[in-house]
Amino acid sequence: MRLLHPDGTPVHVAYCTNVHPAEDLDGVLIQLARYAEPVRERLGAPVLGLGLWLARDAAAALAADPGAVAGLRTELAARGLEVVTLNGFPYRGFHAPVVKHAVYRPDWTSHDRLDYTLDLARVLAALLPDDAAHGSISTVPLGWRDPWDREQQEAAARTLDALARELAELEARTGRTVRVALEPEPGCVVETTAEAARHLAAVDTDRIGVCLDACHLATGFEDPAAALDRLDAAGLAVVKTQASCALQADDPADPATRKALAAFAEPRFLHQVREYGGPGTRPAAVDDLDAALAGALPGRAPWRIHFHVPLHADPEPPLTTTRTQLEATLAALLGGDTARTAHVEAETYTWGVLPADRRPDGPEALADGIAAELGWIRDHLLSLGLKEPAV
Repeated sequence: MRLLHPDGTPVHVAYCTNVHPAEDLDGVLIQLARYAEPVRERLGAPVLGLGLWLARDAAAALAADPGAVAGLRTELAARGLEVVTLNGFPYRGFHAPVVKHAVYRPDWTSHDRLDYTLDLARVLAALLPDDAAHGSISTVPLGWRDPWDREQQEAAARTLDALARELAELEARTGRTVRVALEPEPGCVVETTAEAARHLAAVDTDRIGVCLDACHLATGFEDPAAALDRLDAAGLAVVKTQASCALQADDPADPATRKALAAFAEPRFLHQVREYGGPGTRPAAVDDLDAALAGALPGRAPWRIHFHVPLHADPEPPLTTTRTQLEATLAALLGGDTARTAHVEAETYTWGVLPADRRPDGPEALADGIAAELGWIRDHLLSLGLKEPAV
């Protein structure tokens, strides 16, 4: 979907296809018919944006075959779909039985990460709609924090310098601008916007910026307006934002709350937990929900859990979500006189690991859920003063 900010900026709204398992182009094409086009039809939108996830092998195959990219673009257009952003965070195997820390590998010390991201950039440059101002790719926030030393930091800096040079060359050759956005995430080298400002101080900010994930921001108890001020002071643009909600437990010592939380402790993804420590205090931290429930956190203050839950729907009490923080994030980005991002992506990749009674039963139910999330985003952005463009 496209909406128009009062300052004239077209704001692209998409959903991220990393919710669907596909490691090759055939799998991606199946997704378009089974999920993406039905979602567009449910929304009554003339065009629906996709934040495509292309696994490493699919990206390499497309980058090596311009004809295949042209065919994908044709298929997208035929189904009323468009792509201005890619999710380049998971490398491959995102729907393996156990993902956990593997999602952060390879990190930005590795040329494998560079090569993958450049393949994505080449594909995206060819997929971009003719009237799109630029494309975006979200990626790993350097890497997982442990181990991470000065040598790795210097290696990552060199790799990001090479990325910026290659993106500039791609723009010179194709006339299309692609920007890469590092996505702060709990437990990573770049966990907060303050760490983004520190670790990315020397990057080429014309090519590299930040992907602001609202779930991650809320999990770290960061205030959205203050976070944007930090990024502005560092000269880092919000190249892309991911509309997402974290799970919240207001009283984690309550037995009913702990029983409800246990239903969200699952083996595939990492669900970092943070316990509120008070204003200006870094929250207490643990790397997964099962460890938190086993006593690794005090449990005396609210918890926020890195579990992307549906934007429009509340979990069963006593659990809640960080929807109010998502609303504040969108307001800070798009509620003012100037649009501070142009790419908004719903990224609830966890539909398939929700507690059994909350999990969609089949493709139609999943399409219903994704459409409801996108409808929520559209309605909220309209309430902030954005408009639907004239058809």
